[in-house]
Amino acid sequence: MQVHTRHTPAFGVARVRLAPGEAVQAAADTVIANSFGITEVSPARGGLRAHGKGAPSVFTAPAEGGWLDLAPAGPGDVYPLEFDGRTGWNVAKEAVLARPASVRLDQHWRPLQTLFGGDSGFLDHYGGTGPLVLASAGPVDALKLEPGELITVRPQYLLAYPDSLQCRLRALDPSGQQSIRTGEGLALDFAGPGTVLVQARKSR
Repeated sequence: MQVHTRHTPAFGVARVRLAPGEAVQAAADTVIANSFGITEVSPARGGLRAHGKGAPSVFTAPAEGGWLDLAPAGPGDVYPLEFDGRTGWNVAKEAVLARPASVRLDQHWRPLQTLFGGDSGFLDHYGGTGPLVLASAGPVDALKLEPGELITVRPQYLLAYPDSLQCRLRALDPSGQQSIRTGEGLALDFAGPGTVLVQARKSR
């Protein structure tokens, strides 16, 4: 699977090119257009939390290959996040626009369960190889941290960060309102080395 983007960063579109017989998961209502012969199967349940209102579908290329043009529901950027098979990434829920079969969703990844105290938080963990296409509410910034460098990020602007980064979740005001599921009233402290991807506009 190869991804080419255009109209970024304000109104990003991702063209996903599939090899013969290759498949990708995406919400049906994010598909602008596709090459002739692409087949769509809509699973009854489970799968991807895609950036769109519709249920996730699996799109498969015919014998000659094919492509799909995908766009998120609102304005913003699209960003192919490459997985190398060694490092997993923690990704903001609802940020995934498209996912190949070679990238897996780890629904019960223990470090995230520990971070959120066993609750379902505002992040999902992914691993594997290939490009995971993300939808961002604004332009994507890659904040590169040197060894020992510390930064604080608000959850509403966080897009993704790798397993290699040390992370701590804390309340901005211990007496104020907080939500593990949305990130309201919380902050994430990161320690380098590594890269944090943030979006320049809030998605929620």
